[in-house]
Amino acid sequence: MLTIGQLAAYAGVTVRAVRHYHQIGLLPEPERDASGYRRYGASAVVSLIKIRTLADAGVPLSQISRLLDADAAAFAEAVRRIDDRLCEDIERLETSRRQIGQLTAGDSLALPLEVVGYLDRLRDIGVSTRLVEAERDGWILVAARWPDHLVEWMPAKLAQLDDPQVVRLYLVLSEIFDSDPGEEALLEEAADIMAALAEQAYRSGDVPAEEDMQGDLPDLLDALAVETDPRAERLRDLMRARGWSGWTRMERLVEPTD
Repeated sequence: MLTIGQLAAYAGVTVRAVRHYHQIGLLPEPERDASGYRRYGASAVVSLIKIRTLADAGVPLSQISRLLDADAAAFAEAVRRIDDRLCEDIERLETSRRQIGQLTAGDSLALPLEVVGYLDRLRDIGVSTRLVEAERDGWILVAARWPDHLVEWMPAKLAQLDDPQVVRLYLVLSEIFDSDPGEEALLEEAADIMAALAEQAYRSGDVPAEEDMQGDLPDLLDALAVETDPRAERLRDLMRARGWSGWTRMERLVEPTD
């Protein structure tokens, strides 16, 4: 006959675990002997080993008693259901691991690889770190609103980087981001380039679809620019002076007279 400590050691569990199994009715608690100690026989060791094995396999304690009393068919079906649940848990945990791993992956945390490639291209042409980060945050907002469109848009966005005006705009904006607040000449140059690009897109019909400009995302993107650098407000004023409003939902304010 074994003491509770010997029983626990034999089955590879703690005394506290044995007492807990007694408390929840999972392991019968023997009467005390004349010395006041509880003594356990071989059947208790077998039961405890079974309980430990099932618990180690991930079976909830609330289900172990039913499994121990089940016939072979019922036991197999219950184990199958438990295995299905464990597979779901494993898949969920693997997804969590991938997401946690992306925390060190920089741009790819919340963006598809196509957008990450676009951001890398910006770095290649000399765009400043701060501006690339601002661009990345903007694409994160876009990805949340139009996740299915991002991959479609990237080839056109990459093609724009072949335009010297677009490259110059990014480089000027990089200088603005990294310069002192009083660099008015850079703001003027950026506004000139943006107005020229807007005019070019307007005349060619290369403008976002009206339905894409609905909702609050354009306003969020405009607000992000100002939150990233308050000088964006001044740049917006300069754009208005050149006949264009907004950043994302850009509209012509006055039709040109030819």
